[in-house]
Amino acid sequence: MRAVDIIIKKRDHQELSKEEIDFFIQGMTSGDIPDYQSSAWAMAVLLNGMTDRETSDLTLAMAYSGEVLDLSPVAPLVVDKHSTGGVGDKVSLVVAPLVSACGLPVGKMSGRGLGFTGGTLDKLESIPGYRSNLSPDEFLAQLSSIGIVLTGQSANLAPADGILYALRDVTGTVPSTPLIAASVMSKKIAGGAHAFVLDVKTGWGAFMEKLDDARNLAELMVRIGEMVGRKVVAVISDMNQPLGQAVGNALELKEAIAILNNEGPEDLREHCLVIASHMLVLGKKAHTTSEARNILEATIENGAAIEKFKQLVRAQDGDVRYVEDVGLLPRAKYIETITAPVAGIVQEINAKRIGEEAVALGAGRAKKGDPVDHAVGFEIHTQVGDQVELGDKLFTIHANDYERLQRAKRNLLDIHIIQQAPRNPYSLFYGVIE
Repeated sequence: MRAVDIIIKKRDHQELSKEEIDFFIQGMTSGDIPDYQSSAWAMAVLLNGMTDRETSDLTLAMAYSGEVLDLSPVAPLVVDKHSTGGVGDKVSLVVAPLVSACGLPVGKMSGRGLGFTGGTLDKLESIPGYRSNLSPDEFLAQLSSIGIVLTGQSANLAPADGILYALRDVTGTVPSTPLIAASVMSKKIAGGAHAFVLDVKTGWGAFMEKLDDARNLAELMVRIGEMVGRKVVAVISDMNQPLGQAVGNALELKEAIAILNNEGPEDLREHCLVIASHMLVLGKKAHTTSEARNILEATIENGAAIEKFKQLVRAQDGDVRYVEDVGLLPRAKYIETITAPVAGIVQEINAKRIGEEAVALGAGRAKKGDPVDHAVGFEIHTQVGDQVELGDKLFTIHANDYERLQRAKRNLLDIHIIQQAPRNPYSLFYGVIE
């Protein structure tokens, strides 16, 4: 069997056998198949798709390309959540400690920025010392002792996904339904969680721009979960505009901390409460999502949620002073607020273009292995449907390069479309698949 023959077969719209998929994933993991062939194969999958059977086989091949954790000795029921990626999506930073503070263990392996979307690990690493490379033994020990882990994939857990994830980011192969489904579900299976909530984004700033495509992805991942004996709920949420106000690593971390302190933007708070409510129901801490919501709101108000986040940061060697005083977090050299040039109603704030501009500032990666600048990004002060007057704040740019700031200023003004016509706001959610 040769890698090039498998690439050609998929290029020519043919269905791959389980043996061919296993061979390719094993070769990619061992290094026998080089990056350029893996990239060519990923592009063929993007262009020609995969059947459900192929996608299931790919998911299991990636999950079992390394160690698969068994969390049952640690806790009888561990929950997790995963987002398919978005702009300003700092939900995991809120939901993981919030749910854990309710007495439900959360063991989560997160990723870095992918394309124009931000990554949970990049945001957490705005905190000096925060260690995101826990070993499987450390993962289990920490989950047992404090009921929460938020780390990256170790080399032993779904290593094929780690390799393919980084390649997809820089080869234009991110928005592929089979590759997204296999990436998400292989990490969940390898991470050992018994139940998880999937936050499937749709809109301009999502990899699935069309609602039907997002629903198809959600249904596919729920089917894969059923096949491997996991409880899965998929929530379809909006990503036409950034979630919350902050876009950028330290800025998003700061906003997540605000939510845990019972402050912050209402749309982000609502989003987090909905996702966390489904997690509590899956974890049998509540019978209904409304009962779960009451528990969650009380957990934020009594301070238990932010204390659990501090406990997480300490456990992973982060400097908790940066949580207690967010003014210590990385700060950009240039901070400039831009105001509305006209009065009217905000018609669009294209989340994808906002994300691309954040990457151009340095908040994301242009190529594999690039460092990120934790300080840079944007604060978006309005939402679609808002009335603005001449001179009202539209957005604030945080930049460490003056020329990049000027470019961002021009482009973000173009992204904010303001007209006199009425405009309904976007919904936060479009459905739940169980």
